[in-house]
Amino acid sequence: MKNILKKSYVLMATGMLLTSCEKFEEINVNPVAASEDQVQTEYFINNSIVSAQMNPDVAERSFVLYWKTAAHYQEDEGFSAGYHDDGWTTAYYNQVASWLNAANTAIEIANLQTEKGTAKAYTGNLLQVARIWRAYLMSEMSDNFGPIPVDAFQGENPEFSDVKTVYYFALDELKDAQAKLDLTVENPQNLDKQDPAYGYDYLKWKKYANSLRLRLAMRLSEVDPAKAQSEFEDAAASGELIMAMDETFKVQEKPGWDALTGVMSREWNPQFLSETLFNTYFNLGGIETENQLPASYHEFVKPANWMGQKFEQHFATKTNNPSAGYWFDGLPNAIDPRAYEAFALPGDFSNPDFSFYPSWTTSARTTKRNLVDDAGTTVKEIDATYTWNPGINGEWGAKGAKNKVSYYYPGTVPRMSQEFRGSQSQRIFFAPWETYFLLAEGALRNWNSPMGAQEAYEAGIARSFEYWNVPLGGYLSSEDYNRNGTSVSWTHTAEPPATYTMEYENGYTGQEGVATIKYPNNGLYKDGAVKNDQLTKIITQKYIAQFPWLPLEAWNDHRRLGLPFFENPAVENPIPDLPALTSSNYMDSKVEFFPQRLKYPSSLQNANPAGYSQAVGYLNGPDAITTPLWWAQKQ
Repeated sequence: MKNILKKSYVLMATGMLLTSCEKFEEINVNPVAASEDQVQTEYFINNSIVSAQMNPDVAERSFVLYWKTAAHYQEDEGFSAGYHDDGWTTAYYNQVASWLNAANTAIEIANLQTEKGTAKAYTGNLLQVARIWRAYLMSEMSDNFGPIPVDAFQGENPEFSDVKTVYYFALDELKDAQAKLDLTVENPQNLDKQDPAYGYDYLKWKKYANSLRLRLAMRLSEVDPAKAQSEFEDAAASGELIMAMDETFKVQEKPGWDALTGVMSREWNPQFLSETLFNTYFNLGGIETENQLPASYHEFVKPANWMGQKFEQHFATKTNNPSAGYWFDGLPNAIDPRAYEAFALPGDFSNPDFSFYPSWTTSARTTKRNLVDDAGTTVKEIDATYTWNPGINGEWGAKGAKNKVSYYYPGTVPRMSQEFRGSQSQRIFFAPWETYFLLAEGALRNWNSPMGAQEAYEAGIARSFEYWNVPLGGYLSSEDYNRNGTSVSWTHTAEPPATYTMEYENGYTGQEGVATIKYPNNGLYKDGAVKNDQLTKIITQKYIAQFPWLPLEAWNDHRRLGLPFFENPAVENPIPDLPALTSSNYMDSKVEFFPQRLKYPSSLQNANPAGYSQAVGYLNGPDAITTPLWWAQKQ
């Protein structure tokens, strides 16, 4: 058993976990003081899955401040503007390596017991479950850093593998492991309690493996299309995929301060509506606000051609955000129905999902704030009650100092529903809508798929609406464009006009005017010439559906395809961590304007210089956040 543990914690032993010597000695203590015949494989699987929910410290830094920010699922100028914190990265790196170690230990114990003839009837299935879960963890770690050790648990000095090798290994593991699951095995009583996701329902694990294969195969669509198609078609032909809501891979959260505490539960994280979600939700589906909210809200609804109040001296304008410079002083005439479920309006205190965080201040209740001049004198008082506005990431310069309304103030910006903040939800790792959107994309690429592209696309939307418990209505047939120039209807692929006319009010004088608004050009996708084709629709709907549980996947899709449209951070002042983005090119969309990966922890270079050099060599670029991964866009 001591040998098993020594091998299973090899990532830590080589310095990659960057822990103190004292903690390393603790790690090498036998946790169960038993032989390999007595150790239960299921305990290590359970430990790995539970721990991967992330304790609040790691969750805040990785899930919230890295993933959600990179995915533009929240307004936070940090990582999206190039900021990287070595302490945050170290915490996540340590954790994901430990989750992998636990999965590796489960695999090794199951194999040893099988070789010695001491395995139980269900041990073979636990082995396959551990392999499936390990494949996911490897993809998660690689999607953050790039090259990682594939065989870290098999030697004293593990070598890093390039991302292609990691993905090929994970895909092979998933295919083989799901095929070896024996669905006729009967589990002993209480075994289900050791699996917080599926309770050791082996059919569901099989479906998860195949749907995960679709995800990983699609990741290779732009860089290795032949492999992507082959793996996709094989998984899709299995007939065993996550298709229904009760097959969702999810884990129950609970209050407290441990691994099962909610990943978005830290009260000081405001979880603001992002500019990307604002533009994506706006008018999408054509469902009017008055048909979504009670009559008491209707007086705040604005006409369909209303742009808002213009405050050029207080809102950042050096960005390609189509809403730059405007404050939307009410509620949209029409909006995607999931928006009001995901975010609570400022001042909507009777809403049971309104978040009053942080509970030790009254900031969430303060809806009136000021715009001031250079001397600090109030220019305009704004009441944000029942308004739908985000801020934009980046450097606002003097405008930010004078804007006391939307520049990171909790009471004036829609914030994520308390439903996801109170540690009472179920964290989702894979849901049926993702399977459908993957099948839709595969079919669109003319790959063999069990469903046609339109059927799968519309089923994915339906599953998402089912999750949010909102009616579809006429959503699927809508030809209305959102502020990115994308509509819902599968057959409506007409491109939006270059510009459209909107009415607005000068926020300082009250004078009304007419503005010509340009749909943004997304240079990351087809040189910005296409805004409403069917792939854009698929990824737009997938992006909305994955909120808030799967920000890493949303970030992955944007790195892979450049979809949906992400606005650049504002550059009223230069952004030190994004030097490529300047006041002369902010209307362009370029890969180097967005984070592409996490840097390796700084101590890795000292603790394992050979491994670090090998990893960076596989990156085909510096160990920087702007270096794209193998499967991602390069320019």
